[in-house]
Order: sequence, then structure tokens, then C-alpha cells
Amino acid sequence: MRTQKTRNRLLSTTMIGGFAALAFAAPAMAQTAPAPQDETQLDEVVVTGSRIPQTNLVTTSPVTQVTGEDIDIAGVTRVEDLVNQLPQAFAAQNSTVSNGSSGTATVSLRNLGSSRTLVLIDGRRMGYGSPNDDAADLNQIPEQLVERVEVLTGGASAVYGSDAVAGVVNFIMKKDFEGVQIDAQYGFYQHNNDYDGVGNLRAEIARRAQTNAAQFVLPDDNVSDGESRSINAILGASTADGRGNVMAYAGYRNNNPVLQRDRDYSACALGAPNAGSGPTTYSCGGSGTSFPGQFTDFSTFAYTIGAGRTFVPYVGDVNAYNFGPLNYYQRPDERYTFGAFGRYEVNDKAEVFAQLMFSDYQSVAQIAPSGSFFSVADINCDSPLLSAQQAAAIGCDAAEIASGAREDMYVARRNVEGGGRQDSLNYTSYRGVAGIRGEFAAGWNYDVAAQFSRVRLGRTYLNDFSVTRLTRALDVVDVGGTPTCRSVVDGTDPNCVPYDVFIAGGVTQEALDYLQIPLMQTGETTQQVVTAAVTGDTGWAVPTASRTVQVAFGAEYRRDALSSTTDNAFATGDGAGQGGPTIGISGDTDVAEVFGEIQIPLADDQPWAYSASLDAAYRRSEYENLGTDTYKIGADYAPIEDIRFRASYSRSVRAPNVIELFTAQGFNLFDADADPCGDVTGTSVQQATLAQCTATGVPTANYGSGALNSPAGQYNFLQGGNTALNPEEADTITYGVVWTPSFIPRFNISVDYFDIEVDQLISSVGALNTLDLCYQQNDAAACGRINRNANGQLWVGDGFVEDLNNNIGGLATSGIDINANYGVDLEDWGAPAYGSLQFSFVGTMLNELITDTGLGTASSVYDCAGFYANQCGVPNPEWRHRARVTWVSPWDVDLSATWRHYGEVEIAVLASDGSLNNGGTRLDRYFDAENYLDLAATWQVMDTVTLRAGVNNVLDNDPQISYSVGTTGNGNTYPQLYDALGRYFFFGVTANF
Repeated sequence: MRTQKTRNRLLSTTMIGGFAALAFAAPAMAQTAPAPQDETQLDEVVVTGSRIPQTNLVTTSPVTQVTGEDIDIAGVTRVEDLVNQLPQAFAAQNSTVSNGSSGTATVSLRNLGSSRTLVLIDGRRMGYGSPNDDAADLNQIPEQLVERVEVLTGGASAVYGSDAVAGVVNFIMKKDFEGVQIDAQYGFYQHNNDYDGVGNLRAEIARRAQTNAAQFVLPDDNVSDGESRSINAILGASTADGRGNVMAYAGYRNNNPVLQRDRDYSACALGAPNAGSGPTTYSCGGSGTSFPGQFTDFSTFAYTIGAGRTFVPYVGDVNAYNFGPLNYYQRPDERYTFGAFGRYEVNDKAEVFAQLMFSDYQSVAQIAPSGSFFSVADINCDSPLLSAQQAAAIGCDAAEIASGAREDMYVARRNVEGGGRQDSLNYTSYRGVAGIRGEFAAGWNYDVAAQFSRVRLGRTYLNDFSVTRLTRALDVVDVGGTPTCRSVVDGTDPNCVPYDVFIAGGVTQEALDYLQIPLMQTGETTQQVVTAAVTGDTGWAVPTASRTVQVAFGAEYRRDALSSTTDNAFATGDGAGQGGPTIGISGDTDVAEVFGEIQIPLADDQPWAYSASLDAAYRRSEYENLGTDTYKIGADYAPIEDIRFRASYSRSVRAPNVIELFTAQGFNLFDADADPCGDVTGTSVQQATLAQCTATGVPTANYGSGALNSPAGQYNFLQGGNTALNPEEADTITYGVVWTPSFIPRFNISVDYFDIEVDQLISSVGALNTLDLCYQQNDAAACGRINRNANGQLWVGDGFVEDLNNNIGGLATSGIDINANYGVDLEDWGAPAYGSLQFSFVGTMLNELITDTGLGTASSVYDCAGFYANQCGVPNPEWRHRARVTWVSPWDVDLSATWRHYGEVEIAVLASDGSLNNGGTRLDRYFDAENYLDLAATWQVMDTVTLRAGVNNVLDNDPQISYSVGTTGNGNTYPQLYDALGRYFFFGVTANF
């Protein structure tokens, strides 16, 4: 008779000396050749991707996991930092995002978008993380309570419902804890500023400092910053008879900011090489909204402030504002968490359980100062703020001065006196689960639960200017020899104070107090879920199998609601430093569902199969205006005990969420190296023809002009929701093999192929794609979405590209995941006194990452595998891996070394044929492969106390840098992927009582 085998946790095969941390990531499976067991049936374990308990932990869909001990060894205080180091995961929002930050921490499996990644806690979904972001916020998860994290590849909508398109991240929390545990950790970054990579950046900063020493400063050679502190406590107790347990926890975390000025590779905003820098050196670019200012009509003049109250010519290569230094590389944050988990067995048929979780999270996203971003378009010639020289320079003659006529003059000046713009974000989150479960008949179990979650946002945006007040403060007349706002004279605004930017030192504190306004937003999200499920053993078996058919079925109701209220300044776009208005939103979606699963063993201990089985799942979902069907079928076959083949196919759906449906139309920003109708010198942008540009609103005189290019590389687009959206549909195919050779004890390897195709993608065509379609493909519909201002610009005033939500073509990705683990006693290698070694490896080969905008042209379909930036965003290396070796010594000290690898990528420059490898001779055409070494040690000082310490990025690698990063990255690189802050040192202690 075949012996049944299982284990109580998914890493038991890599646990030696009680340390599960020795394997970073392992496939969820049981073919690791544990010692033969007695006939005793061990506890069943539910694995991510199914509601059916499984005794052998073999899944037909690949599951990769990390453990709570991995969090300790990696030294992270943010769980997303660990999850995002898995090759399957890509960071979306996290602590390194400043411009455009929602303040949340999210994950994007397979880089298909965080909206397509479902996040669970103990198999139950999390709600929206923010009124501004539909993805779950990982900041709500207390890291010390995490027992393990399981990552399921591909669609799982049949089991968990909408959103599980790219896969599922399931946080399994500790349970039945007894005693008291206190954990504390301190860490900081250290970096040697000696950048010697491509582009001679340090030399360029030094060159620029010769003409603008205030804005171009090389940081100290050795810096340490970004300090982090965390302390967590867990208290647990069980009843004397073992029928109940309650566990409470509390935690505090604080992280200090890191400014871009403190790293040499981010101390200036990169630009393409120019005449000043030379062809092999990056230029230090910047913003035309400068200090002490730019005054221009975009046609005949461009000035800045000279000596006294005078204008002198503005030269972009000298006077552009270096907006990088004040931006946060790492946002500061502070978080409090507390909660309780409990269960009690009322009788042998019923156990009640509950989870209560609370978190309060605060962070500040700081970017460069606000100001007048070409917000004021003209000035009265009789303004007492203008000297005679200045008035004449902009074209005011005596008659115009006498009459107070107005001349075109855009004012672009940074509010350096007021400091950086600060987006203060505060999230208060609550989550509660209560239910009852038990066995109602032999082999049949039920689970009925209700859960409620709420996230409340309080947001205050500081140090921004009011466009309305700015316009009034620059519309100044002479009243008895005193410069006075016209709005004071006519009574429109008696509080107005003139903003004198026409002489150095002319701005007063009174003017700042008048111009600077706070912008306010409040909002909340709620989620209500009621689930009833039954799992059972049918008692029926196929004649060739000893295992019986297992089933699960049930029903679920879910309601997601979201509301946001913004003040008038946000709602009208009155904040000068905003990309556009932030408009309130309110809406909800609800769904009623029924679901079912079945697992059919086909063979056990047969001549032709050691084991074989089929499984299937189905879910019917009814929304208010539509219904969806999702399903899955999988199979596994082990011809012998050592090898197992598995395959699965699933159909998943993602219904449009509240944000995608109901977001009001308003401006936002997109990144581009240049306007195709402007000056494209030094960029990879293809020059449009004069006829094409004039047809879309560019004046002939401005064709090819640098005035069409945003110095900061940011352009306006019009975004908005769409209540007519259809659900996305995704097909996922996986197949692979798991090998656990009996002749190599404690070794296992799995190789799995994945292929995910998403149709009817809920997205937008993309503003960059619209420009390419118009100017490269002469697509009339795309050209119709381009709306230029009177000067032909897309970055000033009312110029924009329309890019509203829609169902477009789709996304597709495919690749191969490899997981391997090996444990060996050094006694087997002739060193019996030296403990054991543990090896683990997880890697992903990315074959394709295809976007189809659905417009039917050659450039509508492009593959971002191996590319970064522009249409491709965050780098998508074709190969990523993480490998770890740990020495478990016999002296209660364990040492770990981890190798993280990210393959080479190339900048994406889309051509009319859909190719992306068109970077030409750009300095940043290629990002070299990046390799990081992390070291860590744990020392069990006594039975109840463990110390840990480590260094991540031991070699202090500089990140890869580019001038096309835009707001997708930060600080000229992608800190979501690369270690942009230098070495990270951490020290921690865990004490149990």
C-alpha cells in the first residue's frame, strides 16, 4: 500500500536546526523525499489556488513562496520589498515613488499591472488600498506576523473571483501563537559617491557648477541616511484544553527620507548630451520653470533676471532649473499597527474565529518647488514691477505703457523661497473577519465568514501656488507710488499681495503667505464580503486510485465602494504644481457568485503511474449589468515517485473597478523625450513633417522649435473613466515538471512554462502611442486626439493628448520559472563537525511581454521583453534570478549569502514597424546586467533570543541611469528594481518569553 506523506509547512524539507529561513523561495510541493512515514494521516494543509485541502501539497498551478524568516534575513521592514525581489513580481507603488505617489505599496505580478494581481490574507481578499489606487496596500500587513507568502502564477478567478488575472499573492499569517515575542530592528543606507558609469556625470555636474553653483553641487563622498526603525510585539495564549487561542500584536515603524541630492547619479536631472556637455557625457537637463525665472513669449524672446531690475537672455543649458536634488529618493514614513486573531472550538462541529487588523500609515512625498509653470500668459505694460528696460524688452512701447495694454509674456519661476512641494498622505485602515467553521458530517466541512475593511485617506498638499492668486499677484498697478494688485483696487480680492519676481530678492514673505495654499482631499474605500463554502470527501474513487474524489462549492457576495472628496483648489486644478485637477469620485460595484471545485485522483501505485489526477474549478459571477464565467482545469501525472508532470488551463476575468468606471475627466502628465513636432536633436524621437504638424495645430513658425519641448519631459494628457467598459478576459496556460530524485536526498527542482493572454484590456491607448500613430502612421483618429494650444504646445496651458479609459487589444506574457532547493549535511562531504548547507534558487526567463493597443497598425503590437522606458516603463529583463546559500553551523550561528541578478535591457524606441530596438547611439541605449550580493547572519544567543545582522548590496553597486526614466522611475533610474540607495546595513533582535 502506498504510504501517504505530507508536511505541516511548505518548507519543511529545507528546515535544518529549526531554521526555515535557509530557503528563500521554494515550489509548493511534496516531492522532496522525506523519510517514510507511518500510516498515520498528518494534518491537511490548504495551499494557495484551491479550497480543497491536499495531503501531498502538489498543485497543478505553480506556487512559489517565501517565509517570515526570509523577511528577517533580508532585513526588510516593508513586506513589498521582499515580494518584489521575486522574479515573478514587479514593484508598482512603493516607498521610492515620490512624483505621482499614492502613498501605498503595491505589487504587479508578471508586470501585468497591480490591478491584475489579487492580494489575499489567509486566502481572503484585501480591498482597495486607496481612493486613488485600486490595488491592495501592503502597508497594512504587519511583517512580523507573516508566516509565509505564497505566489500563484496565472489566473485564479475561478477560485478567488475577479482580479486574479496575473496571479495571487497570499499572505499566510501566524496562528496558535503562545507566549510573548518582541522583535526590533534598526537599519540605514551607506553609499560612496564615486559614480564611474556611462555618461561622465560627475564631470558634468562640476561643469554646471561653474555657472550655477547653487543648483549643481556634488554630494559628500561618503553618506549615510535613510535610517529605519521598527519594533513589533506579539502576545498569544491558548486555553488549557487547547480548544481556543488568541493572539494580539502591535507594531511601530519609522523610515527617514533620502534626498536625491545626496547621490551623485541623481544630483542633477539627466538630459541628452549637448554641445556643452559633449557627445559622450550626459547633460544636466532641467525645467524651464526656473530660478530666478524665465520670461518668454515662446517666439521672439526668452529672458531671465540680470543685475538689478533687468532682463538678460535665458539660455536653457545654463538657466534650466535642476529639479532633482529636493525630490525624495525614499519617502519618510511612520506606521502603527495593532490587532488580534482568535479562534475557539465551541464543540466538535463548530469553531468560531476572528481577525481584527488596524494600521495607521503616514508618508510625505516631496518633489521640487512649485511656482508659476507658465501659468500667467501676459502682463500689463504699465506694471510698476517692470523697469523701463524690461518693458521695452518684451515689446511695450510708450503708448502701451500709457494705456496699460497687455503684452504676451509667460512667467515661469520656481518658488524656491517656499521649499519643495509636499504631498502629506495619511491612511487609516481597518479590517475585520468573523466566521464559523467545522465538520458537519464525516469528511465534510463548512466555512462561513463575513469580512469588512475600510481605508480612510486624509491628504494635504503643501507649498503649492494658487494659479488664481498668482494671476492676480502679477497683475499689478501703481497706486500713489505703491505697487498694488488690481484685484485690491477693484475689490475682487482685497488680500492680494504683489509677487515681485522681476528683481532678485523681490519676493516677500507676505507674498508667499498669499500665494501658497494647501490642497485637501479626503476619501475612503470599503469592502464587504460574505462567503459560505463546503469542502468534502465524496468517498468515491476511480478503481485505479486509492484516493477519493474531493469537492468544494459555495457562494460569495462582495461589495466594493469608494468615495473621494477634494477641495476647490484640487477640483478646479488651481494648484499650479499639479498635473491637472484632482476631482472627487464616488461609486460602488457589487457581485454575487457561486463556485465549485473538484479533484479527481486517476491513479495511485499503478504500473503505468505512481499517481495521476485531474482538478477543475468554475465560478459564475453576476454583476449589476453583466455576468461572467471563469473556469480552470488542471492535471498532474507522476510516472514514478521521483518525477511529476503538471499542466493547467484557466479562464479568468477582471471586471472594471470603481476608479476605472467613474474617474472624472481631467489633465494628468505623461513622459516623452521630445515632441515629434519640436526639436528632436539628441533624442530617439522621429521628426514629424511640417505638413503633419501644422495639420495638428502647430504654427509654421514653431515647427522644429525647442519651445514645443517640455524641459522636464512632461506633457499633458486628458484622462477619465468610462462606464461602458467590458470585463477583461484572460487565458492562462501552464505546464511543467517537478523532479525530486531519490538518489539525491533533499533536492528538488521545478521547471514551469507560463503563458498569459489578456483580451479586452481595460486601459488606454497611451499618449505616446497616440503621437506615434499620428506622426508615423498618419492615423486620422489618433491625430484627432492631439489638441495643441495656440503655440502648438502639449505641455503648457490647454494643450493635451486625449487618452481616456477603454477596452483595447490586450496584454500577453510568457516565460519559464525555475525553482530549485538542495540541503546537504557536511558530514556527507567529509566534514561532520561543520553543520550543513542549504541552497535555493528561483529564476524567471521572460520570453515575451506584448502590448496590443488594438488599433490594427504595425506599431500597435510591440514586445517589451528585454526593454525599458517609454512604452515599456520599468525594465523587463529577459532573465532574473535570486540564489541563496546558507551555512547552518553547529554553533547556533547561520550565515547566508544571496545573489540577485537582473539581466541586460535596452531602451524602447517604438518604430512604425512595431520594433523597439531603435535606440541608435544613445548613451543609455543599454542597461548592463546588474548583480547584487547580500550577506546576513543569525545567532541564537540562547533558546529565547536570536540576533541578526546583514548587509544588502555589499559591493555598493551604482544603479543604471537614463534620461528617459520620467515619473515611471525616480532619480534617473528605477529604484523599484535596482538598489539605488547604496548598501543597506541592518541589525535586529527577536526575543521570546
